[in-house]
Amino acid sequence: MATKNLPENPYERLANAIIIQASKDYMTSLRKKKRNPGSASAEHDIRECERFFRSGWYQVLTSVDGEYLIAKLRKAI
Repeated sequence: MATKNLPENPYERLANAIIIQASKDYMTSLRKKKRNPGSASAEHDIRECERFFRSGWYQVLTSVDGEYLIAKLRKAI
């Protein structure tokens, strides 16, 4: 029995899980950078996440605009 708000397709659930994890990683890195502005590792992780959100692979996974998601996540911090 499926939960009401979860997609039925296992590939869609996997795609959503990938995007959710990338979003969590991005927010964690943004918070780390905010606490420690000189953190090279946080800056690297931020760039990697942004590269993913702008990639063709991301576009295959979702129809949500990557730039829109980046802006929303940055605003949430």
